[in-house]
Parts: sequence; C-alpha cells; structure tokens
Amino acid sequence: MLSSTRQLSAVLAAALRPTFVHACSGRSISNSCAASYAEAQLAQASSASSVSSPESVQASSSSSAATPARWLAELGVIRVDWTRAEVAEVFNTPLLDLVHHASTVHRMYNDPQMAAVRARDAGSTRFCMGAAWRGPSQVGNRQWERVLEMVGKVRGLGMEVCTTLGMLNSEQAAQLREAGLTAYNHNLDTSPEYYGKITTSRKYEDRLETLKNVRDAGISVCAGGIIGLGEGLMDRVGLLHQLASLPAHPESVPINRLVAIKGTPLEAQAAPEGVDLVRCIATARVIMPRTVVRLSAGRLNLSLGDQALCFLAGANSIFDGDKLLTTANNDRNEDLAMFETLGLRSRPAFLPYASGEDSSRSFASATA
Repeated sequence: MLSSTRQLSAVLAAALRPTFVHACSGRSISNSCAASYAEAQLAQASSASSVSSPESVQASSSSSAATPARWLAELGVIRVDWTRAEVAEVFNTPLLDLVHHASTVHRMYNDPQMAAVRARDAGSTRFCMGAAWRGPSQVGNRQWERVLEMVGKVRGLGMEVCTTLGMLNSEQAAQLREAGLTAYNHNLDTSPEYYGKITTSRKYEDRLETLKNVRDAGISVCAGGIIGLGEGLMDRVGLLHQLASLPAHPESVPINRLVAIKGTPLEAQAAPEGVDLVRCIATARVIMPRTVVRLSAGRLNLSLGDQALCFLAGANSIFDGDKLLTTANNDRNEDLAMFETLGLRSRPAFLPYASGEDSSRSFASATA
C-alpha cells in the first residue's frame, strides 16, 4: 500500500514513461520517427487492450466466443462515426480499465513524456488571446484590424498563436488564417440538450457554424467544454460525442473543470472530483486518439496525484500562467516542479500535430 502522495506520484511518473523502447533511444518523438512510433504501438494494441479487471476477465472467460465491442476491437482507430451509445459505453467503463485503454491509445500516437505548455520565456509554445465580445461583427473595423495585427506579431515571435473571439463568419475566419493564426478556440461547453440551461444568448448551432467556418479556412479547431455546470453524466457523454463526430477531430480538446465565481449563477456549484476529470480525459483520448487533450481550467486545487492520473489517461497539454481569463491558475514554479517529478518534457513549438488543419500541420515548412 502506498503511504504517501510522493510515493504515488513516483509510481505514476514511472507509468508515464514509454514502455516501448524505440530506435529514437528515448528522445522526444521527432517528425522522422513519429510515424514508426505510432505503427509500433498500434501493433501492440490488440494484446495490450485485452488487459482488464479481474471481474471483466472472469466475465469474458465464461463467454470466450463473445464478440468484443467495436471500440475495443478497433482501439486507436481514427473514427468520426461514433454513436452516442458507443461513447457512453466507453465513458462508463470501470475507471481503471478506462485509464488503461486510454493510456494504450495515447502511446500509439504520442510520446507520453511530452506535454504542450501554453509564455515563451517559461518554455511555453502557444500564446492564446481572447476578447470579451459576442464576435468581431460586434465591433468596428479598427478593433478587428488591431486583432489581426497582434496575431501577426505573436506569430513573428516564433510562437503558435490561438485566439478565442466568439462567433466568426467565413470571411473573418479567412482573414485570421491570412494573418497567421494557428488555432481557434471555440468551446461547445456542454451537450446540445443542456446548452440552453447555461446560456440563451446564442444557439448551439451558432457554435457549430463557427467551427465549420474555422475548419473551412484551414485553421485548426480547438474545441472542448466544461464539466461541473450542473449537467448529468449523459451530458458529458453528449459533449464528447459531439466533438468526436465532427467532420474532423479537433486539433485540441480543452477539458475545463468549473471554477465557481462569486456573483455568478453557478457561484454555489461544487467542483467535480479529480476522478471525474480523469474519466472525461480518458474517454476523449479513446475516441479522439490523435487530438491534443488539454488539461485546462480548474487545476488549482487538484493534487499532484490527480494531475498525474490525467496525464496517464491521455492529457498532453496544460495552460500556463497565473491567470486564465478571470480565474486563478497554478503557479508556474509548481508546474515546473510537477513536470520534473512526472518526467514530462515541454513540447517544442511548431512540431506538426497529428490532428488539425493545415495551419498546424505546416508549421515546419512555414518557419523553415
């Protein structure tokens, strides 16, 4: 039995390290070896994914001829035809089994020791900017031109640049792409069914239309949601299903844990447990294998062990900085210490992403 959080963290840190020794000799997975790394891990998937809890093993032994669920038989296969029932089955898998399957998929496409950190002097690779408006159409051309200019300047610093600016039409999305935008963040927040209980100022279809305009412009989509809004478990399933069944999986999916703000309608809402966050991250990893799953708002009161489980379950990014819009975030030195303890490395900027549009896949050629 582990007697302390330090011991637990040490065990989890060891588990986060690659179990497959590749010709890259333990270095960060580079463009030249990422494909072969994924192929080798895929070759191991069928045997690795068969490991389950004793209860599951006992059940399967009594019916050895039973056909495994499609998601288990095709673990790690990129799909956009997920049904909500399938996503619910993944989501409701016993947690330790789910984390195991998610970790297996994670290692098929990612170096489990590498995590993206979002500013440059602290090793961050992506700079995100947000505006408190419904969309650019709400402000004049002068303000919009300033935003486009800032996007170009940040890109000129050698950093990836992401914005969240509300609703976009196709013309505005094309202008951002021309300015050098890497990715656009536009969260779906929750399931289509629960969305109307959170906001009435816009429709779910409006958000999906913005994602389409961004995708059509060749900008990578960053879209996720928030857990802890008072939604039910099936609403979390509904959110993840919506993301996994988009025409292309988002480049990145931020999973936020509610931070209750005094004076807001949800000020008394209790935050979800760390294991609730782990379950959502693990499900996202299984159904969107190549997507960057971002451990986002709500980390401040998570233990090191909670965060280690999130990384083991497939998270491979955090948001860095002492403020996330209006909410406090983890101290930068704490994050550096966590990376050291867990054996994580910061992901280099402009390393092409496996998912996403041309804006994230063509970084190397654009900066050569």
